[in-house]
Amino acid sequence: MNDKVVVITGASAGIGAALAEQLAGQGASLVLVARREPELNAVAARCGPHAMTVVADVTSRADVKRAVDAAMARFGHIDVWVNNAGQGISRLPSQLTDDDIDQMMTINLKSALYGMQETLPHFVARGTGHVINVSSMLGRIPFALIRSAYSAAKHALNALTQNFRAEVQEKHPGIQYSIVSPGVVQTAFGLNARHGGPDSRALPDSQTADDVAAVIAGVIASRRPDVYTRAGAAQRVAGFYATVGADA
Repeated sequence: MNDKVVVITGASAGIGAALAEQLAGQGASLVLVARREPELNAVAARCGPHAMTVVADVTSRADVKRAVDAAMARFGHIDVWVNNAGQGISRLPSQLTDDDIDQMMTINLKSALYGMQETLPHFVARGTGHVINVSSMLGRIPFALIRSAYSAAKHALNALTQNFRAEVQEKHPGIQYSIVSPGVVQTAFGLNARHGGPDSRALPDSQTADDVAAVIAGVIASRRPDVYTRAGAAQRVAGFYATVGADA
């Protein structure tokens, strides 16, 4: 990880903060992006002198571009951009409002699109680069009714990532776009969901943020295109679609 410059959005807590600390320990230079300045500064302090912060809202394309420019000004290049920022929701599909859908798509899809688009010219110029989009098992299986709009946004993120990869790699095979799909993670994700929700840290069969961060760090090294964070997850997805009764 030495000499790699990694940008992490949503870096003030949870998976983003855990990833930042792990990568700092492996020698990476970090650009930590989030809205909450005190929390972001605390993470950066734990990561050491090769971490910088950019206080930004990644639902704003201008803020994402500013983060790209800040990384370039400090380190001269970007190796990896991790689209980790996101938010859940607690509302049944029949009760969803226009604002619910708009917010889920803006936070979980458009923010990642901005990261992919705004880094692309730099990656093309270098002939290499890597974007990692943190998705969810709910982007594979719609198994939580109250997370329906979040699930839809993550399904859309997966499709967009795969299409972006196909377009870019046709001419620039050195640029990679990866999807990482965690399940339930022991963070404040549930409490911070739109309309509130159950504490993810109290749910069964969960992973720690450190566990998920370790998988993401592995994807930086391997550049694999599509990775689950739990053993057996791929079989679970295949099993779901084998039983839903879809006709050929």
